Amino acid sequence: MKNLKKIIAKINKARVLVIGDLILDQHIWGEVERISPEAPVPVVWAKKRTYVPGGAANVANNISALGAKVSLCGVLGDSKDPSTEIFKSEAKKLGIDIRGVLFEKERKTTLKTRIIAGHQQMVRVDWEDVHNISRKVRLKLFKFLGDNIKKFDAIIIEDYGKGLFDRELTAQIIKDARWHKKIVTVDPKENNFDCYKHATCITPNRKEAQNAIRYLKMNDRGNRFKIYKENLFIDNDIIKAGEEILEYLQLESLLITLGESGMWLFEKGDNERIPTVAQEVFDVSGAGDTVISAFTLALCAGASKLEAAHIANFAAGIVVGKLGTAVTNTAELLARIK
Repeated sequence: MKNLKKIIAKINKARVLVIGDLILDQHIWGEVERISPEAPVPVVWAKKRTYVPGGAANVANNISALGAKVSLCGVLGDSKDPSTEIFKSEAKKLGIDIRGVLFEKERKTTLKTRIIAGHQQMVRVDWEDVHNISRKVRLKLFKFLGDNIKKFDAIIIEDYGKGLFDRELTAQIIKDARWHKKIVTVDPKENNFDCYKHATCITPNRKEAQNAIRYLKMNDRGNRFKIYKENLFIDNDIIKAGEEILEYLQLESLLITLGESGMWLFEKGDNERIPTVAQEVFDVSGAGDTVISAFTLALCAGASKLEAAHIANFAAGIVVGKLGTAVTNTAELLARIK
């Protein structure tokens, strides 16, 4: 435990680049007092509206809250789009450097609107484009990465399947990071799993790992992927799947998060189950973002993969005890470890 505290004390020296799909989360808060006369639906009396940068920006927010320096790279819609302006303003308030954020005129900034009455979400409305970004914007992104990669200790790839990443971009980011001896961790999209070869770590949850097994089996032309059980609820099945994914993708490590069952870390020739330390669970929203943020920062501070996983587990145990998509800080982290 003493070593974990020393690692946490060094986290604020880390410099991290988060590359990923950018989302603006809008919440409309209100109350329900009657049913609409127009249709059998509740009428929400709206009282306030709030905005939070989401997607990859939530990972950046977690890193900033833990005291490290973070830069964000991704693509928003037209610079004159109101959602784009709000995203930029809110991200700056959180201490996130957005010089790597690019804009594309023909694209909408992804906006997810949640209407909440009391503590109950009534409906979610999504406005988004999921087509791939243009070649022009892609070249700008490659240039930003090439010009700035030496400034960072680690790169986090946040793939939400919104059109930013394709095979070329993902492979190039990992290749460049490895060439410059940078840590590169991935919060994966299950139908892109074979793009994440050679990463320092990928952090799927149980469902994502199960879906990834189906995807990898379907696309394994050489019949090298040897996992046949897709449901990962028995320890032995989790171990076999984790070891096979680790070897098949030639990863340094694999961290599968298992909700209330904690997480399971795989490294070559070794695996370790880490039980949950959550005292109460109110909301698991964004817990995966906290895991990859804390895990990556701990590696930047010199932690082993196992030490980093324990720190990430403590951090996740804190945020699930808070309502809504939450973050933690080093003071809370040290108190929980103590």
